[in-house]
Amino acid sequence: MQAKEQAGDMAEKRIEEKIAQFPICEYAFIRPEEIPFSEKVRYICRTECPRYGTSWACPPAVGTLEECRERCLAFEKGFIFTTVSEGADLENMDAMLAMRGGHEKITRRIVEIFRENYEEVQAFSTESCAICETCSYPDAPCRHPDYMLPSVEGQGILVTELAERNGMTFLNGSNVVTWFSLILYAGEKAAL
Repeated sequence: MQAKEQAGDMAEKRIEEKIAQFPICEYAFIRPEEIPFSEKVRYICRTECPRYGTSWACPPAVGTLEECRERCLAFEKGFIFTTVSEGADLENMDAMLAMRGGHEKITRRIVEIFRENYEEVQAFSTESCAICETCSYPDAPCRHPDYMLPSVEGQGILVTELAERNGMTFLNGSNVVTWFSLILYAGEKAAL
């Protein structure tokens, strides 16, 4: 068991070396069992988010809270990280969401680093997917299932609590948006 843990540590060290090139604010390697889920998050999605029921990346398309929990717990490990956008008008949701593009690009590049090292990788990111101008949900399958990043909160994950448990800052000041992504992974590939 110790040799496998050391190998995992080596893969994580390789990942840390590669992600150093990105403007990541904070990050932590986690265990999926640490992830807090809550129906309260889903309630907020259902009652306050205009994307609820309109996207493959959000509830109800992502499944029930229990299905999301089971999906996440099927992975061996996790990685949570943040980037920040400064100068955000926190009162203007559309303008604020327009600033997340950089975070999404970084998330996709980091996902590729994890895919180089692990057989199974699932990433969750900010808000709702915005690849397509109009999502095909529920009339047709997702047009970009390998590129879509489902919402972290849409899984029912309490991001603030997960951040606090790992010593990460959730609020970085006024007019600053902290973007979170969560990558779950399993099945380490043999080192080349």
